[in-house]
Amino acid sequence: MINIEDYFEFHENDTIVVGCSTGPDSMALVDMLLRVREKYHLSLIIAHINHNVRQESYEEAEYMKAYCEENDLVFETMVIENYGDDNFHNEAHNIRYHFFESLVYKYGANYLMTAHHGDDLIETVLMRIVRGSNLKGYSGFKEVVDMGDYKIVRPLIHFTKEELKNYDMINNIKYYVDASNEKDKYTRNRYRKYVLPFLKEEDENVHTKFLKFSNTLDEVNHYIEKEKNKVLKRVIKDDKILINEFIEEDIFMQKEILYSILNDFYNDDLILLNDKHIDLILKTIHSKKANVFVNLPNDVIASKIYNILEFRRVSDLVCGYEIEFDQYVSLPNEHTIEAIGEVDDNSNNICRLNSSDITLPLIVRTRRLGDKIKVKGLDGTKKIKDIFIDRKMPIKDRDIWPIVVDSKGNVVWIPGIKKSVFDKNKNENYDIILKYS
Repeated sequence: MINIEDYFEFHENDTIVVGCSTGPDSMALVDMLLRVREKYHLSLIIAHINHNVRQESYEEAEYMKAYCEENDLVFETMVIENYGDDNFHNEAHNIRYHFFESLVYKYGANYLMTAHHGDDLIETVLMRIVRGSNLKGYSGFKEVVDMGDYKIVRPLIHFTKEELKNYDMINNIKYYVDASNEKDKYTRNRYRKYVLPFLKEEDENVHTKFLKFSNTLDEVNHYIEKEKNKVLKRVIKDDKILINEFIEEDIFMQKEILYSILNDFYNDDLILLNDKHIDLILKTIHSKKANVFVNLPNDVIASKIYNILEFRRVSDLVCGYEIEFDQYVSLPNEHTIEAIGEVDDNSNNICRLNSSDITLPLIVRTRRLGDKIKVKGLDGTKKIKDIFIDRKMPIKDRDIWPIVVDSKGNVVWIPGIKKSVFDKNKNENYDIILKYS
């Protein structure tokens, strides 16, 4: 008989959010917690996700609701209405954990428990090894993860799925089986069906060996983390990598730094990334081109801009815009342009125009291919693209920088950067004053 107290130290009045799918693993976990609930005066919140991909999902949700009512448990559930175009399992994972965390804060829980077991750990470690990862990735997942305000705990990591199913049978616990777990189209299922049986024939306790392997890598990674944090202070500024400083580091540390930064974009789950992506980023860093980028999974982009490497999501980018100017405009780059009265300032943040020289209304827009400006004080025209390049402006800034044109398309001002021949000196005639701030 499994005694959960042998694997987790409970405290009086603990509040625990429990992720429960109605499968054999999670139903076993809930039963174990119920057996010690009164002893420790635990507050248990059962969190159930309806993934909305099987007809049986609604039946399972109703059963879980009834089970919680019968056992005086708080029941919280959600239905995933829509999925994007990303990897299904990864997207479902992210949605689950966002939901779980919201409940942790709602109920002031100090623990989030999930029913991950030893077989899950074997599958995860093997998948990471085959795909390629770093030490943290190769270790799979930890039994306890400190999230700051709460801890994620996986107390069943010491047991196999078969042991948990036996627990259910002995205690007459009802559970549901997800038929999709048998489909070979999912990578994890193939490991579960074909690789795990072989390993268990070699050693029925192989899951304990993988747990030891995971813990060993985690210990090594803990040491590397401390060293990496020292390096990060030298090579990171404003969440961007300083390339000249970065390439002075050992190649192993370079890769660790990249994985560390990418953690922020993949919710600490690097299953979508592998060595090929890291190699692509390193190739980008060493490219002789001043501006180059590489696309990563889930719409993440790594961009090299001269001596800087930064990461961002495509969804974070602002599309081109075109705004008719009328006294004031608020811009996507968090600046403004406004019409003002007299001012002594004569910098590039001020533009004085004579309405008789241009065609109103003025338009504030983003750059277009072939845009040119007749720069004040220079003969001829200059491409706006070249002006941005001369200033070593990052591409992401170029794409949203405001350009002021008249209704005929004449560029009259690049706010904060260049004035055109249309700009008037203070001793000339003008009836429009624009300020960029």
